[in-house]
Amino acid sequence: MNYIVHETAIVDEGALIGDGTRIWHWSHVSGGARIGRNCSFGQNVYVGNRVIIGDQVKIQNNVSIYDNVTLEDDVFCGPSMVFTNVYNPRSAINRKQEYRDTLVKRGATLGANCTIVCGVTIGRYAFIGAGAVVNRDVPDYALMVGVPAKQVGWMSEYGERLNIPLEGDAEVSCPHTGTRYVLNSGQLNREQQ
Repeated sequence: MNYIVHETAIVDEGALIGDGTRIWHWSHVSGGARIGRNCSFGQNVYVGNRVIIGDQVKIQNNVSIYDNVTLEDDVFCGPSMVFTNVYNPRSAINRKQEYRDTLVKRGATLGANCTIVCGVTIGRYAFIGAGAVVNRDVPDYALMVGVPAKQVGWMSEYGERLNIPLEGDAEVSCPHTGTRYVLNSGQLNREQQ
């Protein structure tokens, strides 16, 4: 075992956990979970059976990752943020066959107390503000805030807001790293070097 599990945490038999991952106090990883290398799970984290988590993912305290959620490499889940997996739950009706897939792509940040409604894709390096409610797909590098979440800007891979319009064609550099980004027909991409 080349990962760390706090004595109060529970890791069910069958879970696959990558080297260097740390699972802290009162967390529970279900047996079907697939977790990459060098991840960090804070206090009171739950990971369901049909969950895939990439490398270097950071999950802060009080986050539950339910079945049908996939987190790619370098995703950040802020404290007490929420995933769902059933769109229209009712206590008296079993809807386990209706789970909707949620995909969070590489490098995305999900701010504290935000809610990700099932069935959406969060784009690469997108940034979801604290308390936002995401109920539709989010473009790569988009900065989303509010209830329901609306795009208010663009973010660099470093996590700096970019001074660029939401639409049209433009070029901009990250104020911290100097990395260039190109906005073309409402899609932002890192300039290839």
